[in-house]
Amino acid sequence: MLNFLPRLVGSLRNASGTAGSARHHPLLRAASKQVHLQQQSQGFASAEPSTPHYDDVPPVTFEDVSTAMFRIRNGIIRTPCYKSHFLSDLCKTKLFFKTEYSQFTGSFKERGARNALLLLTDEEKKRGVMAASAGNHALALSWHGAQLGIPVSVFMPVVAPLAKVDKCRKFGANVIITGQHIGEAKDYALSNPDYQGVKYINGYDDPEIVAGAGTIGIEVLEQISKVDYVIVPVGGAGLLAGVSLAIKTLRPECKVIGVEPKNCRSFQAALDHGKPVVADVAGTLADGLAVPMVGATAFDVARRYTDDVVFVDEKMIALAMLRLLENERSVVEGGGATGLAALLPGGPLDLPEYKDKNVVVLLCGGNIDITMLGRVIDRGLAADNRLIRFIATVSDRPGGIAGLTK
Repeated sequence: MLNFLPRLVGSLRNASGTAGSARHHPLLRAASKQVHLQQQSQGFASAEPSTPHYDDVPPVTFEDVSTAMFRIRNGIIRTPCYKSHFLSDLCKTKLFFKTEYSQFTGSFKERGARNALLLLTDEEKKRGVMAASAGNHALALSWHGAQLGIPVSVFMPVVAPLAKVDKCRKFGANVIITGQHIGEAKDYALSNPDYQGVKYINGYDDPEIVAGAGTIGIEVLEQISKVDYVIVPVGGAGLLAGVSLAIKTLRPECKVIGVEPKNCRSFQAALDHGKPVVADVAGTLADGLAVPMVGATAFDVARRYTDDVVFVDEKMIALAMLRLLENERSVVEGGGATGLAALLPGGPLDLPEYKDKNVVVLLCGGNIDITMLGRVIDRGLAADNRLIRFIATVSDRPGGIAGLTK
C-alpha cells in the first residue's frame, strides 16, 4: 500500500480540480496523513515513492479507482447511503444501506461499464464491444453504449429473463441468445468469426470494471463519516475487489466482509486453492452471484484487502428480501440482499462485535424477475414462520370442515 499512496494523493488532487480545493477534501487529508506517517516510520525525507517489486503491485490500484470516479461522475447516479431505522433496531447495529439498485439500469454494474467504455481507443469505439451476461452487465453496457454512441453486442443465455433481454434491445444493443449458461454464451462470443477484433468486456474481471466498482467505496466514506464494517455481496469478486481496495486504502481500520451464497462459494474456493478454480454451483435466489469461478484479476485484488468471507443459505436470502420489501419498501434481487442476510438474527454476522457499530451494506442490484417475486415473498414468509403449509384428511360428510377446525 505504501508504494502507491503518494500517487493516490496526486490523483485525488487531480480529481478535485485544483490543489487548493483538494487540500480541503477529507479523503485527501486522510490519505496525505497516512503517507506522512508511513514515511516518518521508515525514515523517508520526501514524498517520492520507492520502486515497488512487480509482484507487490496489484493489477488495479487506488489511482485507477480515483480517476475512474472522476471519469464517470457525469454518467452515473451518486446513490444514497442512508440509515435504516427499523432494520438497525432488528440487527442491533447502526445499519446503513448503499442503494446501488437505484442506478438507471438497476445495479452497480453501470460504474464499471461506463468506465470501460470511456477508456476505449477511437478504433475500438468504432468496432464496438461485446459481452456475455444474463442480465445486469448486459443492461449496463447496452445503456451506456447507447449514451456514448458505441455499438454493443451482448450474448445472453437462454435462461436470461425476457424482461432484461427486451430492455437490452430497447437500448439498441445487438442481442444474441445462445448457450445454456453464461459460460457457453461467452465461449460462443469469443469463438464467433463475425466478432473477431471486437473488444470483449468481462463484467467482473477487467481492471476497468474493478476500478469502476471501487468508486462505491469512495462514495461510502464521503457519505458516512465513521464506518466500522462494509458488507459486500460476492459473485465474480469484481465488486469486492474494487470496494475493498478503496476502503482499505482510505480507512485501513474499517473491516470489509464478503458474503457468498452457500450454493456458490467460488471466492472461498479460490482462497482455499490460492487461485481461481471452478466451484460447485447449485440453484440459488442470488442468481446474479452464481459465478462458478471468480475472475483472476478480481481475486488478486480482493485477496489482499478482504478481512473475511461468510456464507448465507437460501432461507436467509429470502428473509432478507422480505425484510427489505416490508421495512424499506425496496425491491432488491437475491444477490443484492445477501449482505443483509448475513446480519439478520441467526445470520453468520449476528455477532457481538457488530452490535452498535456503523455497518454499511451494499444493496447492489434490484433487477428481480417479476415472475419470481411472488415465490420469493412466499419463501420469506415461510422462513419467518408466517406462512405454513400442512396436509390434513377431511371427511366428505356434512360438517367435515367444521370438525377440522375444532
